[in-house]
Amino acid sequence: METPDVGIPPQLARRMSMAEQHEYVRTKLTRRRALVTAGAFASGGLLAGCGSDAKSASTPSPSGTATGRVPGSVVTPFGRHLAFGADPKTQMRISWQVPFAVKKPYVRVGLKPWALGRKIEAEVRALHTPGVTGVRLALDQYYLHAALDGLRPGTTYYYGVGHEGFDPASRERHATVGHFRTAPAGPEKFVFTAFGDQGVTPDALGTDRTLLGRHPSFHLHAGDICYADGKGVGKKSDGYDPGAWDLFLKQTETVAKSVPWMVTTGNHDMEAWYSPNGYGGQSARWTLPDNGFDARNAPGVYSFTYGNVGIVALDANDVSYEIPANKGYTDGRQTAWLDKRLGELRKTADFVVVFFHHCAYSTSTHASDGGVRDAWVPLFAKHQVDLVINGHNHVYERTDAIRGGKVGRPVPVGASTDPTRDGIVYVTAGGAGKSLYGFPDGVKDSYEGKVTGHEAVDTFHWTKSQQRNDDTVEWSRVRYTGYSFLSVEAEAGTAPRLKVSALAESGKRIDYFEVRRGA
Repeated sequence: METPDVGIPPQLARRMSMAEQHEYVRTKLTRRRALVTAGAFASGGLLAGCGSDAKSASTPSPSGTATGRVPGSVVTPFGRHLAFGADPKTQMRISWQVPFAVKKPYVRVGLKPWALGRKIEAEVRALHTPGVTGVRLALDQYYLHAALDGLRPGTTYYYGVGHEGFDPASRERHATVGHFRTAPAGPEKFVFTAFGDQGVTPDALGTDRTLLGRHPSFHLHAGDICYADGKGVGKKSDGYDPGAWDLFLKQTETVAKSVPWMVTTGNHDMEAWYSPNGYGGQSARWTLPDNGFDARNAPGVYSFTYGNVGIVALDANDVSYEIPANKGYTDGRQTAWLDKRLGELRKTADFVVVFFHHCAYSTSTHASDGGVRDAWVPLFAKHQVDLVINGHNHVYERTDAIRGGKVGRPVPVGASTDPTRDGIVYVTAGGAGKSLYGFPDGVKDSYEGKVTGHEAVDTFHWTKSQQRNDDTVEWSRVRYTGYSFLSVEAEAGTAPRLKVSALAESGKRIDYFEVRRGA
């Protein structure tokens, strides 16, 4: 049954934070509960739509307590996606979705595909999205999560997800068995991939397939994951289709069932329906490392170390000047945590890579975000971060090494750079699948085989007043307007290095460079 329209008038929404929008929706829905049948509440209620914090939007149901509406034997799991725990050597998180409530969900795990002896109970996180008259029907979604701890480093495991009536170890379900590999005990050569701004499109699926051919140990998603929220400005009036997540997880399962899919939050990932900060849906769908400053309220902020590379995920909605719906929601705690964590990783890892959504340096449609520059770029410089990866702009763009806001050293295609001397290279990898952007008038693509020379580009960056300021730059080294992703090969040993390549959807290399510290 649909609920009455609870949209926020646009003129009001423009002045409201995410928390204020959530409270408006919660209050309006509460007043009209009498119009919603009791059955709508029994299947998860308005916990998802009316909770007081992010956790209330995805309150776990104890394993085995979900009420089956259809026989479990006809309910097929889908949308499997993996993620590391805080320690990739010993922890893996397995998540998936079912179209109906099921009883006693679980994961079976073993060292052989035909010997799934270990059984781990799964947690149910249900989301209820109220209907909006004339726009969409109400929808219940069921996400399941299992935490695997105590695994062996550098080991391939096989797993199957199931529930009462659906046993992945049975002969007829054997095709549903997947696999993953834990991080090695010590540094060794490996590849990871990265992009942002994916959505559900044929090109998104094509990029996934090409990416899988790189055999990555893990993948970084820099936000704007699914685009269930249409406009992405953090307003209830954005328009929202929760069913887009079902399509996205089916699409992504081709890769994410075997490659840990490490996501963070973009502006399109703020969903006002579920929690004051908009991340209730994120917390229901993903289980990510819980070692950030506040995993409950900032699920897109965490870190992990794989081999000789430390990875840091950030939520740029917290500092963005361009889209301020969630600006300042952490009261500076994320930035303080970042400073501390970068210092820790600098002592233990050969390389430190940071990824988040909004661009620190880009000349495409959204340009550069002054909030990111003000809050985080000084910390990146302080701790000599080796590589920064962003999305937001639906293009590929790569800077020279930037030091003090200027070109510290040119980094042509194929060159090597040293962050201890030259500065930091920033990469925009937002061409994962959504409709592509372009560059300012008169600015040409510049990529391998077609390098046009290095010219200054007139662009702009966002300021505290949310205005665009002209920003004449000379740091935009490589630009490409096709679908693409980043592939990074990490080498350890006496001369560790990161070999960074940008690949088109076809697999063609469009850019490459090396990062070597103290070379």
